[in-house]
This record gives sequence, structure tokens and C-alpha cells, in this order.
Amino acid sequence: MLFYFTPSIYDISQIGLGGHGLLLNFGFFFTLTYALFYVCLDKKAGTLAALLCFACWVGASFISARLGYSLAWKVVLAAQLFCWTGQFLGHGVFEKRVPAILDNLAQALLMAPFFVLLEVIQSAFGYEPYSGFHASVKAKIDAEIKEWKDNKQKKST
Repeated sequence: MLFYFTPSIYDISQIGLGGHGLLLNFGFFFTLTYALFYVCLDKKAGTLAALLCFACWVGASFISARLGYSLAWKVVLAAQLFCWTGQFLGHGVFEKRVPAILDNLAQALLMAPFFVLLEVIQSAFGYEPYSGFHASVKAKIDAEIKEWKDNKQKKST
């Protein structure tokens, strides 16, 4: 919805796809970039992520077309404020640290959604991009948590 009202690059109604709110605008190319990036990371999980990206683009386009500019931006603003506030409060209250967005913007906006998808499909279906992937990632996460706790304890003493 955030990019729906940017100018369209090509009128897709000429090829029979227009009239339903779908526009080849910045939102489409943003979605395409994410989709290709995820497929390059991992073919199976990336394809699922790409399909989810395009489903979100289509859904957001339909909703934006129905709501109109003014109401769509109010919905976007409310959703962004709610979600980012929850993100910062969650990290501050439960983890007692700042979100990763302040460390690495690309990692937070590109990799975090893909990591969540990998966690979900690993938990639900046992998916691993390669054998031992989950154990390897878990070991690295546990090591970083231990290092973080050790540093935190050193600072407090």
C-alpha cells in the first residue's frame, strides 16, 4: 500500500490485466526485487517467499484501489506506527536491547522476513536448505546470545 500511489511505468490494461487495481509502479518493482533476492538465497524457500511477496502486492493493490489515496495512507500510517512501536517495545522490554534495524538496515528489512519464514517452515515442516542448517544456525545464535550476556554482565560489574 505504501507504494501503490506512485506513478505507473506501463499501462497493463493494454495486455488485459488492468482494471483490477494492479499497476506496474514502484511497488511492483520493489516486490520483484524482494522476490528475486529471496529466490537467489534459496530456491525452495525463496520461491515460497516470492509467492508471498506477490500475493501481498496483489492484496495491497486491491485494498489501495478500493480505499483511495487518503484512507489508504491513514491505514498505512496507523499500521506502521502500531507495528514499529510493537517492534521497539518488544525488543526493549523482552530483550533489553535495541532492534537490529539500528545496526544494519538491509539485514533488518531484507533478511529478517526471510529468516522468520525459514523459522516457520523449519518448525512446521522440518525444512532445511541443506542438511544440518538448523543445528548450525542454532549454535551460532546460542553463541551470540552467550557472548551478548557475557558482555552485558561485564558492563554491569
